[in-house]
Amino acid sequence: MENNHQELKKGLLPRHVQFIALAGMIGTGIFKGSSDTLNIAGPSVVVAYLIGGLLLFIIMAALGEMALAFPNLNVQHLVNKAFGFQFSFLVGWLYWINWIIVTVVELLAAGSFLQFWFPSIPLWLLSFLCAVIIVGINLFQVKYYGEMEFWFAGIKIIALVAFIILGCLLLFGMIPSTVHDPFSNYTAHGGFFPHGIAGTFSAFLVVMFSYGGAELIGVAVTETKDAERVLPTIIKGAVWRVIIFYILPILIICGIMPWDKVTGADSPFVQVFSSTGLPGAAHIMNFVLLTAVLSAANSGIYATSRTLFSMAQSGVAPKKLAKVSSKGIPLTGIIITSVCILAGLYLAYLTPSEVIGYLMTIPGFTVMFIWISICAAQLKLRPLYENQPAFKVKWFPYTTIFAILSLSVIFIGFLLNSNNVIGSSVSVVTIGFLIIVSFFIKKTEVTKLTA
Repeated sequence: MENNHQELKKGLLPRHVQFIALAGMIGTGIFKGSSDTLNIAGPSVVVAYLIGGLLLFIIMAALGEMALAFPNLNVQHLVNKAFGFQFSFLVGWLYWINWIIVTVVELLAAGSFLQFWFPSIPLWLLSFLCAVIIVGINLFQVKYYGEMEFWFAGIKIIALVAFIILGCLLLFGMIPSTVHDPFSNYTAHGGFFPHGIAGTFSAFLVVMFSYGGAELIGVAVTETKDAERVLPTIIKGAVWRVIIFYILPILIICGIMPWDKVTGADSPFVQVFSSTGLPGAAHIMNFVLLTAVLSAANSGIYATSRTLFSMAQSGVAPKKLAKVSSKGIPLTGIIITSVCILAGLYLAYLTPSEVIGYLMTIPGFTVMFIWISICAAQLKLRPLYENQPAFKVKWFPYTTIFAILSLSVIFIGFLLNSNNVIGSSVSVVTIGFLIIVSFFIKKTEVTKLTA
């Protein structure tokens, strides 16, 4: 039983945690997935990002509140405390599967960005080289991971700010370019809602995939110094920054180039700069996008290994996974994650042109399911608070219920959408399989953390 009581080292500083949450959210979803959302909804996709941002804030606030009310409990522990072993088993393994897929998607995106310079090298090989680098980073103490993630995330945030500034200068004609009458692109080519409200609604799946990662603060909280003081600031700051980093770039892209000219071959960010004729800008932006998705993959490996660790603590995964190395990292979890990543990269070897699109639909479903679980856990646990946290969700329980209902409508809507047959089928089969397995898994003695 001694392995169950080993602890992760509290090596993450406030700036590390803030950037880890940002890094998880600002990755393939905006840099690569924005081409999909633009094709689905046109300029009106910003409405989906705004609504998604509102839901995101409620979820992060609920998670932060519970983290303060129950110190040292992360997402997995909180769900276990609220709903018990079986539901904790389902959510924990689903979250792990979600982040495995996300990490594979980010690494495949990194490989596709490298193909901008090395088009003759296969996608799977470039993605494999990226995976080796990222796994290596996670083998160091968590403070080194946090520091690397801080600088990784810093590069893409600076790049997004530069993109916004440069894009605005291009839109207003303050920099000479090949862009003519940019603002007409918002209303031309079918209008602001080219595919109607249904098109905007259809974009929610990729939008939710894009915002997925915000809940990483609920994973990192057990390795954060002085979490009670820094979490409220991190939550409030992260949400409005992410909304800005999504909505403004999308508006700029739609203004500079017609939404129906955006292709899935390269990132819309690279396409924008290529179309402007600015020398070298596309290469610089492609480099930034590469570091951005590597950052998100870095967060993914962190999330998967820590999720396995906390599941082992809660008794829903083998006890051996709760063992940490002399450096304070869950080494076994990282090894298992690495093997699964290799399996995912094998899919890129089989279907290099379709694999990213197929995989991106699945995390959208799992993220919504997990977010609903977080809100439901808050509803259940709020009456059990022994010490009332300084940071609480306003207008409770109405805001939490609103988030649950909204996410449920989106979730059901996409299960019934014929365009998402593959993602829906995989998600439903996975959830069904985990539910069945949960009845056959013998509940083991769990750590006192959730008692």
